[in-house]
Amino acid sequence: MHKVIGIGETVLDIIFKKGQPVSAMPGGSTFNAIISLARAGVETTFISEAGNDRVGEKIINFLKDNGTDASHVSVFSDSKSPISLAFLDENNDADYVFYKDHPHDQLEFAYPDITPGDIVLFGSFYALNPVIRPQVAAFLDYAKTHGAILYYDVNFRPAHKNEIMKITPNLIENLDYADIVRGSYEDFLTLYKKDNADKVYDAEISFYCRNFIYTHGSEPVEVRGTANFAKCYDVPKEDTVSTVGAGDNFNAGFIYGLIHNGVTREQLQQGLAPELWDSIIGCALDFSADCCRDIYNYVSVDFGKKYRQAADK
Repeated sequence: MHKVIGIGETVLDIIFKKGQPVSAMPGGSTFNAIISLARAGVETTFISEAGNDRVGEKIINFLKDNGTDASHVSVFSDSKSPISLAFLDENNDADYVFYKDHPHDQLEFAYPDITPGDIVLFGSFYALNPVIRPQVAAFLDYAKTHGAILYYDVNFRPAHKNEIMKITPNLIENLDYADIVRGSYEDFLTLYKKDNADKVYDAEISFYCRNFIYTHGSEPVEVRGTANFAKCYDVPKEDTVSTVGAGDNFNAGFIYGLIHNGVTREQLQQGLAPELWDSIIGCALDFSADCCRDIYNYVSVDFGKKYRQAADK
């Protein structure tokens, strides 16, 4: 089975409900997806930095305890762990406040071994941040030349909207690197002031990447793919406890679906058959739904065990 390499931020997510903190756990968009994939039996590696404090130690141990290679997570002597506050509303959707000193971000790591068919997951402001852009871009270039599939989760928060002009060249470069791009309604409304999947795809994405996934909470998932593939997928109705990790686990399930179906980069470039898209999106929705059933940012251990057992049959 191919492995998944994630590159992204680490944070401590503190979740509030009715004004009171109800949980605190390691998080970060790519981090959450990597934990879920590891729980489902996928070989995973995470590239990042962690604070030189008790929170950073907790994050690294959490990766290891869940079976992820954490040897590429750097700790710098003067670094502190970033914090994310997520305030859940009556629908259990989250509004975020972030505490992180981006101008002092650092990134130093040795490249993990990458072979054709491995998958690299990247995204969020981490993949755009001018301070660490040279290291991130060099790694993406290395991964692409070694035959990896690159999955880009745009995940652009309104907190960074005043930096759009500054990061646009990096955004375009990321779209060009990617074999698959996923973004949400909120991402593209913030970036492009567009609220329609076709308008976003036609005007902003398709020139760089032909495989596009547009999510909008509980609204249908819209897919646009190579060879003019277009389809909407209904999101199953669920009683949600928290939507904090919904998109991250959609990414995890999608990547699991790619691996489970043996999808190659060449297939993505030529166009996937409709039944392959159906299977992959089915996995993505399944992972996302399980995450939303609890307060945690990842699929449950039991859910991961079910997928591991199914893969062993």
